[in-house]
Amino acid sequence: MRRGRHMTSPPMQAFTDLWDAARARLAAEGSSLTLVRVQRETGVPVATLSDWRTGNHAPRDADRFLDVVRLLTRWAELPPPNVRQWIQLVEKNGETRAAKGTSAATADILWLPSMVGLGDRISEGFSAGQVEVDALCVTGQALALAVARPIQDIHAGRIRPESINVRVLMPSRDISLAFPVPVEAPESDDPLHTRWLIQRNTNANSLRTALLSLHRSHGIDVQVSFRAVPFTPMAELYLINGAEALFAYCMVSRFEETIDDTPHDVFDATTDASLQRRFNSGEAAANDTVFVEQSHLWFNSIWETVSADLSFY
Repeated sequence: MRRGRHMTSPPMQAFTDLWDAARARLAAEGSSLTLVRVQRETGVPVATLSDWRTGNHAPRDADRFLDVVRLLTRWAELPPPNVRQWIQLVEKNGETRAAKGTSAATADILWLPSMVGLGDRISEGFSAGQVEVDALCVTGQALALAVARPIQDIHAGRIRPESINVRVLMPSRDISLAFPVPVEAPESDDPLHTRWLIQRNTNANSLRTALLSLHRSHGIDVQVSFRAVPFTPMAELYLINGAEALFAYCMVSRFEETIDDTPHDVFDATTDASLQRRFNSGEAAANDTVFVEQSHLWFNSIWETVSADLSFY
């Protein structure tokens, strides 16, 4: 654990990451995120918001907590939150505190909910002098959210990498996606594909803009590259600083999605409900080292062969 950082429980860390993402987005627009501002919008007391923000207390009122999550998600310009996942995180937080009294550092946990583990490990990875992140994503939402916290740390002077190199593989806009898809035969003009493309482009542009701004503000050497792949990933993979790999399966589920006031019965595959496995070649068993090495070889083979320039238009 980094010195000077309050130890937040892994489930509630997701709330902290979302708060930081909203704060970064508002700051980029010349505005600010404060406890008082959130209190005015949601009616949740400042003291309660502070406890949630620092992880001192788990939310007891799920509805009010979700009101804050929805607000922060909107301010961060992220897709609507997965309500079930946030409720599960709150429940997990309560169970962890009841069983242990304190939480374990995420660096010592091999399996964590995807949105929790990624944020902590990306933040830790950015404390290095030379930061390298390779990612295979479906929409890039989790990565854009995870990077918000170390960017805030850089602006606050807590960390200062010399260089940042991020490479991201995402599905091509020109393919027929395996997911998300309508349960029934798709229309000629598929609104699900259009919505996915908007999400992909929004997250990619947000990630690129936020990282490149560090060159202007702090003189950090920043490289951000995107390539399009001709397939729909059924897992997400994140490689950090050549020594660590995070891997999570995309779980298929069926649900109703409303687009432009029209309900759609949808099959989609996301990491929202899956656990993410951490592999570390520096301190773990030999099998972890092999997985990290093979993952880098696989990523480079895709990057250098079948991937193409990613088009945002």
